[in-house]
Amino acid sequence: MASNASRKPVIGLTTYLEQARQGVWDVPAAFLPQQYFDSVTTSGGVAVLLPPQPEPQAAADAVLDGLDGLILTGGVDVEPSLYGAQRHPLTDPARPDRDAWELALFRGAERRRTPVLAICRGLQLVNVSRGGTLHQHLPEALGTERYRVGGGVFATNEVTVDEGSRLAELVGAGSLEVHSYHHQGIDRLGAGLVATARTDDGLVQAFESEGEGYVVGVQWHPEENREDRRLFAGLVAEASVFASRSSGQEVTA
Repeated sequence: MASNASRKPVIGLTTYLEQARQGVWDVPAAFLPQQYFDSVTTSGGVAVLLPPQPEPQAAADAVLDGLDGLILTGGVDVEPSLYGAQRHPLTDPARPDRDAWELALFRGAERRRTPVLAICRGLQLVNVSRGGTLHQHLPEALGTERYRVGGGVFATNEVTVDEGSRLAELVGAGSLEVHSYHHQGIDRLGAGLVATARTDDGLVQAFESEGEGYVVGVQWHPEENREDRRLFAGLVAEASVFASRSSGQEVTA
């Protein structure tokens, strides 16, 4: 049996329930694009998929005890009432099962200081969990369609990464081209979060948590860039450290 020091870190990825067809079957199923878990496994982690649960708090407590890292994945819009807003006509229909599940997972991960990578919707959910708010439709707020061109085609945008940030340690400071597919974005930043990348229109494109603990959020989709999976490698590295500390073993460079 492998020792804790030698085993690969276990990374949980949130999934969502969608209608799926396979052969004669047409049923609700847990869904997540393969790029997400490929990005984890090629970075040295073990990917575990986390579908919404009927008792999210109890389930999150049970699941997190077996995880070394957590990825909050992309998807449909966060429920506006969670940040005190009225629903915009173009906001996606509510998915309370996913909102409740991912909020329970994130808050449990915070308590445990489990490393977290939040992607697109994940970044928005973390911001809401920390008391922040969202622009529900960026074309109205910023007057641009640059972040979601539609048709399943990812837009390319340039962000500027701040020097001295965790993000800069992973991808370098300065200009970075990213893959975007979102119509919402951060309005007011949540408590304890520091913006680490923006676009030239001022929209926050990445943040990290202040103080101890590892929370990195990006508004773009790093899983779509097969040549650059540095954010996933960064999470896996932090998860390895977390696993070693949790077992009481020393971490060596």
